[in-house]
Amino acid sequence: MPHEDGPAYAAVVATVSLAGSIVLDLYEKRSRQEDVNKEDVNGEDGKEDRTSEDIERDEHGRPIATWRILQEPGSLLVTTGEAYETLLHGISPITRDTHLGPNTVANWELLGGKERFADGVNERKTRISLTYRDVLKVSKISIGMLGKR
Repeated sequence: MPHEDGPAYAAVVATVSLAGSIVLDLYEKRSRQEDVNKEDVNGEDGKEDRTSEDIERDEHGRPIATWRILQEPGSLLVTTGEAYETLLHGISPITRDTHLGPNTVANWELLGGKERFADGVNERKTRISLTYRDVLKVSKISIGMLGKR
């Protein structure tokens, strides 16, 4: 499901992929100009929280990815700045990625094992994702629990 990580995190995330390969879909939000003067749910950062309703869909209602990133085992993906702040991301709930190639995968030329995808297909296997991020907002409930021993 396309989503953004939200205002609780710093605008940088690093993801290490292990085991299987997977395609990460990136989506442009349909309307960015309203971001400046909108208030989020907590009224704190002047930005409206975005959901999968803000993206373009095909005639069957499926989200249309603007870009696709193929994450190989042992790869590191760092998302920051405009890419972190203005795009939604998600992994489709499918068992095989298709139509993989230099015209459909944004990082195709950076892949270390292109030959594995020569037929344009990735059969998904178990993937382990290690995600590193800075949490900016910690709930008062969590802080209270940390203080109790």
